Parts: sequence; structure tokens; C-alpha cells
Amino acid sequence: MRWYTRLAYGLMWLAARLPLRVFRALGAVLGWLFWVTHGRKRRVVKANLGLVRPELDEAARRRLARECVRETGVSLVEVFGIWTNPGRTLASVQEARGQALFDAAIAAKRGLILCAPHLGSWEVANYWIGARTPFATFYTQPRYPQAEALLRRLRQGGASIQFPIDDSGVRRVFRHLRHGGVVSIMPDHVPRAGAVVAPFFGVPALTMTLLPRLAQSTGAAVLMLFVERLPSGFRVRFREPPAALLDPDPRIACTAMNAAIEGCVREAFTQYQWNYKRFKARAGSGLTDDAYIAAGVRT
Repeated sequence: MRWYTRLAYGLMWLAARLPLRVFRALGAVLGWLFWVTHGRKRRVVKANLGLVRPELDEAARRRLARECVRETGVSLVEVFGIWTNPGRTLASVQEARGQALFDAAIAAKRGLILCAPHLGSWEVANYWIGARTPFATFYTQPRYPQAEALLRRLRQGGASIQFPIDDSGVRRVFRHLRHGGVVSIMPDHVPRAGAVVAPFFGVPALTMTLLPRLAQSTGAAVLMLFVERLPSGFRVRFREPPAALLDPDPRIACTAMNAAIEGCVREAFTQYQWNYKRFKARAGSGLTDDAYIAAGVRT
């Protein structure tokens, strides 16, 4: 790393020694700013809630949106208290529900796919899993090499292997799973390829087929994973997905996967990444961006 990258890392290391509650308080302030300035994040959250919670009246949806925007701010700032401080992060995990499922999957040594949506404090999951077994993740290579070097250093103690999101990375993940490895995949990006349209909270959404294909081709187990943010720490959660996630029909498998993600989100609804355009259209998908355009979000 170059000197300025080392300096940035050193400053973040020092900052991470502050109490976690400081980061959460600062994050809440950031969320408040997102709300009062009527920025993009607020508009995207409101558009998404209009789609997934149509049964709520305007006042109830506004209150829910405000809480979601607040949690968005907390998620963005809290990570600086998690990176570089794995000891405190692990000590802050107050409970691991469903850990027996995880332990059994590791003991079986037939590969394990962790389906980990953008819910709660997902960076904590990297440290918790990494403290128990080597595992791999996909990553998007930053535009600037020094940014990549910084991120890799910040995340030390988490994933031991990182595969690029390209054809070579996918092939390497297949081999990794066939040799009994563990991989964590965030399944709720809007994919550019390898997707089908499947419902998420009853709304058509482009959904990746990669995770079900990996499970079907390698015979690896699949578990849902998320980390719920608690008032004074974290709770790691594992859940079994529906059996239909292994259906050879991609639409059936992806519908089951989205249903499993939805079940996790309902456990900590405001902590989901609702500021992301989850229902974004892609060319040829048959979907539209009408809800986002109506909310004034065009890009």
C-alpha cells in the first residue's frame, strides 16, 4: 500500500477504537440528514415501500420510511467501528440463533453456501464466520487499486478468499464448493446477466440464478444468514431455506430463494437495504422503473 493508503488505514484503525455506540449515534444523525434533505436515499426508500407495503396508509408508510432511512445511516457509519476491530466485533455478538445448523453443515464437509442478503450488520457475519472456518466471498474490484488494497486490509479477519465477480471467479467458486469449502453470497443484487424475474414481497424483481445453480451443481448445503443489529450488540441468525431452492426450474428456485430472503427481512424489516433500487429494470427484463421515476430517481 502507498503512504496515503496506510495513513487512511491508520486513521480508520484509531477511529474504530471509539465505542460502537458513537458510530451508531453518528449514523442516526446521518440518517436524519438523509431524511430532512429529501435526498436520493429517502426517495428510493419511499418508492420501495410503496411497492412492498401497499397495505399501509400514507402516515404509517412515512413513519416506516423514516425509520428505514435512519437505519441506512447507521449501516453506513457503523461499519467503521467494525472494520479493524474484530475482537470487539466478535465480543459484541450476544447470540447465534441456528448455530447448530451451521455447525452441522461444516461437519458434513460437503460444501456450504451462505445466502447472506443486505440485511442488518452484514460485515459482522464475515468476522463471525471467519473466526470459525476459512470461507470465500465474491467481490467487485474497485476502480482504483489503492482502494482495493485498503478494503482488503480493512476486512482482514473476515473472508480468507475473495473471488472476482466474473466467469473465472464463478469457476473457482464451483471448484471451492466441490472440495467442501464455504462461500458467502449476497443474493439480492440486481444482476446484469444470469437472471430470471421472481417475486420479492410480491413485486417482480430480477433475481440471480447463480446461487441455486451452485447448490444444484455441487451438492453443497445452503443456509440463510444475517446479523440483526441489537441495541447493544448483534445477533447472528441462521435459517434453512425452502427445499424448492434446489428445483431445476430457475424460476421456481429463485422464487423460493426470494421467499427465504423475505422471511429474513421480516425479522428486522427496517434494517434491510431499502435504499437500494432492488426492483430496477434491465434491458429485456420486461420490468419498468416507473416507481423510481415517479419518486424522482432516474439513475
